[in-house]
Amino acid sequence: MGVTYFLSANLARVCFSTFGRWKVEGRESVPPRGRLLVVANHQSNADPPVVSAAIRRRVWFVGKQELFRNPISATVLRAWGIHPVARNGRDSEGLRWILGMLEQEQAVAIFPEGTRSPRGMRAANRGVAFIAMKSQATILPVAITGTEKVKAMWRVPFPFCSIHVRIGEPFSLPLIEGKPDDAIMDSLTQIIMMRVAALLPEEYRGVYGQVASTHGA
Repeated sequence: MGVTYFLSANLARVCFSTFGRWKVEGRESVPPRGRLLVVANHQSNADPPVVSAAIRRRVWFVGKQELFRNPISATVLRAWGIHPVARNGRDSEGLRWILGMLEQEQAVAIFPEGTRSPRGMRAANRGVAFIAMKSQATILPVAITGTEKVKAMWRVPFPFCSIHVRIGEPFSLPLIEGKPDDAIMDSLTQIIMMRVAALLPEEYRGVYGQVASTHGA
């Protein structure tokens, strides 16, 4: 699968550059090794290949189970290293898979909003904070714009639009003693998501707009 992934990622770069206006900022911020939790906003089904093309390191993903119902789609998604999980976040097997990959010092990308949000970010599931705390992984914020125009799967190789990826500085959550309550988990989730929002233009920030504005873009 590794060869298939890297061939696909390279092909995606060619397609995005040839059939779209493709720009990536901050590649130098990506840690070359070690457990890494890539956290990005989510606008379309094009986002996983966009992240793969932008980050020159093997990245694993999770995707909602519904996408795997079609055998052809399932084959393509698995080639991209996407693992099926329940969209409601209540998937213990999916959680174990993510933590297991991070334990193996891999890079795993998640879209904490849980669904596509082409009109601006929506509130994230606090599972992203749980994963970051449990794994002690470094967090890499990634902001994506332009993929909201890629509305059909066949358009992914032929975007015919501008796609911009901004990769922020990696960071870690503060250590919390004891079992954190819901308020603390919500606060940690907001810390993570405002790092993503701060990389986005204001019109893409959605529910995190005011918070991100106070921290600067």
